[in-house]
Amino acid sequence: MNKPFFSFILSILIISCSPTESESEKPKNTMEADDAMYYYQIPDYPSGYNAGTVAARVVDGLGFRFFHATDSLTEENLQFRPMEEARTMEETIDHILGLTRITYNAVMKQPTDFSIEHPELTFAEKRMQILEYIRKSSEVLRKSTAEDLDTYPIVFLYPDGNKGEYPFWNLLNGPIADALWHTGQVVTFRRSAGNPFNSKASVLRGKVREE
Repeated sequence: MNKPFFSFILSILIISCSPTESESEKPKNTMEADDAMYYYQIPDYPSGYNAGTVAARVVDGLGFRFFHATDSLTEENLQFRPMEEARTMEETIDHILGLTRITYNAVMKQPTDFSIEHPELTFAEKRMQILEYIRKSSEVLRKSTAEDLDTYPIVFLYPDGNKGEYPFWNLLNGPIADALWHTGQVVTFRRSAGNPFNSKASVLRGKVREE
C-alpha cells in the first residue's frame, strides 16, 4: 500500500472515531432515553427479605413515583408554583436531584462535597440523572447485607472545610424519605397546573394499568 493512500485511510478512521461536539458535551453518567423507561413500572421484587432488599425496594418505589410524577411535564408546568413564596415545580425537582445525589454518594461510599459546582442541566437531563441515581442506588442496596449498610454513611464536606457524617439510618429517614415527600409535591403541583398524574399508574402494584 503506498504512503499517500495509507495516510488518506488513516485520516478517515481518525475522523470517524472522534466524538462529535454534541457527544463530547453530553453529560457523563446520564442514561440513554430508553434506559429511563426502567421505572415505567417497578422492577420485580427480590426472592427474599433482608436489610438490603427492603432498602432497595423503598428506593425502587421512589423511582416509580418520580418517573410518573415527572412524565410529560410542559415548560409551563415546570414554572408553576402554588404561591409566590413556594418553590416552582422545577426548583422542587432540583431539590430531588440533590437528595438522590446524596443517596447515590452514600451507597457508593463517597462524600457529598458541597463545594463542587455541578453543570447546568436541562429538565430532561435532570430527570434522567435522578432516575439513574435511583437505579444505581437500588442495584447496590439489593446486593447488600445488613453489615454492608453500616458502610454507607452520609458524609458531607462543606465549603468551610467542616465535615458531617451520619449513619445509614439517617439516609432512610432523611434524603430518601424527603425525596418521596417532594415527589408527592410535584404530583400535587402538576394537578394544580392542569396536568394530573397518570391515573393508570398504580403505586400499590407498581405497574401501569393497560385497560
